Amino acid sequence: MLGHEFVGLVEQGPEHLMGQRVVGDINAACGHCWFCDRGQPTHCAERTVLGIVNRQGAFADYLALPVQNLHRVPDSVTTEVATFAEPLAAALEIQEQVPISEQDRVLVVGDGKLGQLVAQTLALTGCQLLVLGHHAQKLANLAQRGIATALAADMGDRIFDLVVECTGNPQGFHQARQALRPRGTLILKSTYADQLTLDASALVVDEITLIGSRCGPIAKALDLLAQGKVDVTPLIQACYPLEQSLTALAVAQQKGSQKVLLQMDTP
Repeated sequence: MLGHEFVGLVEQGPEHLMGQRVVGDINAACGHCWFCDRGQPTHCAERTVLGIVNRQGAFADYLALPVQNLHRVPDSVTTEVATFAEPLAAALEIQEQVPISEQDRVLVVGDGKLGQLVAQTLALTGCQLLVLGHHAQKLANLAQRGIATALAADMGDRIFDLVVECTGNPQGFHQARQALRPRGTLILKSTYADQLTLDASALVVDEITLIGSRCGPIAKALDLLAQGKVDVTPLIQACYPLEQSLTALAVAQQKGSQKVLLQMDTP
């Protein structure tokens, strides 16, 4: 069963969580391997991943996760907004991996859902931020928050200290690489469906740091949502009941679609 971005109501578990709205870390770790012992459970060799690897996901009436994976949703955060906790945490992981200062020139390539979350979180650092995309309306959402944007054709070459690639396609990777200065850092938030080719020799010559980045700190994501420092409401396109899940999936697969939610029946 698919689905890993969710808000659930606890029906079985510890008393202090009963009836509470929760979100969850999607990686369920074994707790005793080399990675777990070193505080890196997202790389546990025996992990299951909600809706992705050997663990049924959230497109169902019920799902199960270890208690330590669960985070209570603050009362001030709506259920619809809280569904963004997991991808927002993934955006925040960049700042867990790389220090970013006001002096850094940072480019985000991609104006989709993840790109917009990455941009909003990076904007909080005060860095010199630019978001590159192909969709004027999506870029306008960021511009309304005071974030500089540009269409892909307007990009300068080799001027950025750090570039975050969020498009999920090889063209986006090459745009990101082209924008990066020598000794710059390239953060990959994409998993590529198509084969990606790159000039490894150029990475060596320019001494580029290449960093993969995925799951991040959900507690910090919930805090940002509770404080209203990130606005996800423009990213919600539609909400469907579970019995219309096929329609919801079809809408979500349309090019340029935003967040499509499934509403489960509640007691």
